[in-house]
Amino acid sequence: MAIWNKDIETMPREKLEELQLKRLQETVNRVYENVKPYREKMDKAGIKPDDIKTLDDLSKLPFTVKQDLRDNYPYGMFAVPMEQVTEIHASSGTTGKQTVVGLTEKDVDIWAEIAARALSAMGVDKNSVVQTSYGFGLFTGGFGAHYGARKIGAVAIPTSSGNSKRQINIMKDFGSTFLCCTPSYALSLSETLVDMGFTKDDIKLQGGAFGAEPWTEEIRQEIQEKLGINAYDIYGLSEIMGPGVGYECADQSGMHINEDHFIVEVIDPETGEVVPDGSMGEIVFTCITKEALPLIRYRTRDIATINKGMCRCGRTFARMSKPMGRSDDMLIIRGVNVFPSQIEEVLMKTEGVAPHYQIIVDRINNKDMLDVLVEVSNKDLTDEIKSLEALSKKVSAEILSVLGIKANIKLVEPKTIARSEGKSVRVIDKRQLH
Repeated sequence: MAIWNKDIETMPREKLEELQLKRLQETVNRVYENVKPYREKMDKAGIKPDDIKTLDDLSKLPFTVKQDLRDNYPYGMFAVPMEQVTEIHASSGTTGKQTVVGLTEKDVDIWAEIAARALSAMGVDKNSVVQTSYGFGLFTGGFGAHYGARKIGAVAIPTSSGNSKRQINIMKDFGSTFLCCTPSYALSLSETLVDMGFTKDDIKLQGGAFGAEPWTEEIRQEIQEKLGINAYDIYGLSEIMGPGVGYECADQSGMHINEDHFIVEVIDPETGEVVPDGSMGEIVFTCITKEALPLIRYRTRDIATINKGMCRCGRTFARMSKPMGRSDDMLIIRGVNVFPSQIEEVLMKTEGVAPHYQIIVDRINNKDMLDVLVEVSNKDLTDEIKSLEALSKKVSAEILSVLGIKANIKLVEPKTIARSEGKSVRVIDKRQLH
């Protein structure tokens, strides 16, 4: 697999950190001068831009959280005047005010560059045909992949999400060789492919970049088998830049962070203290080249580890593990910390169930109840009651063994659980309704 920008992606660590410090100092000065909320936060903490003399001094700066963006809605966190902003993205705003993201023309160029690095590491080149089935709109997913494909010189097909039969027809007729979408939608497309009477041999896909939701190694294997491709992880979040912040190479030993543009830290989500390299914690990003919205120490809520050792591919960028979940998505059930990915891992290792499930948590008579709806892979559901009962007990026993809590397993017929064309809804927590 090609390295898009070898001079940067394989830069010696010492030289990379010198570049980071220079860019960090410039950014901190700029936000202090131009972003009132940052100036107020830093003044309150007794920190001035001149106090940032080393990369370790980054930990002196206050955190930024999503609520800061909401409190300063829509443009209060921007570091440039609006006449310099050329593109706006935003979150869905389903749990409060939208978080608004602005980009200058230079920001868009940087985004295209880091996305090109990501896609190149996965095998995309000028001969590729990239079908992007992330949503296009205020969500950043589709645009990042699209910009990256165009930067490389590949054929970019912005199909957006939805209309799965049309997606398959485009895939076949246009000769798509690379797919970008959420992992759950990739699985949904693999089902549609079969429903339309085709097999993976009828399409030309060779690889795919999947992200925007947590997914396990078991889901990776499922996608690879059903679509006949190599499935790669890509990481990003709208507030930082969108897809391309982190990416897997062919080695697949973690996602390389584009450290010439973002400084990554790992903190204890409870104390906020930086934890040693290799320790599990919450990922925190600082933007050091963005013009419009250069966020400082932004708490992602994603739980992962960071490895700063050189990768076998030759890249020196730190590698981020696949997030095991989000600190704000973690479920506490009967005093036990539960991540949906842990349940998914159990399900995907169990023969007889399909990779489509939903976790429902409720509180009945002051006791937490955990129900897991999962589709069986055998279409003849009603003729094998005894074997289904055994399967249900097996899954329940495995979850008890891994998590230490009992789950009520409800096996349902294939295609009973709603498919998502974007991010899948894996968890329904009804306890907040009581």
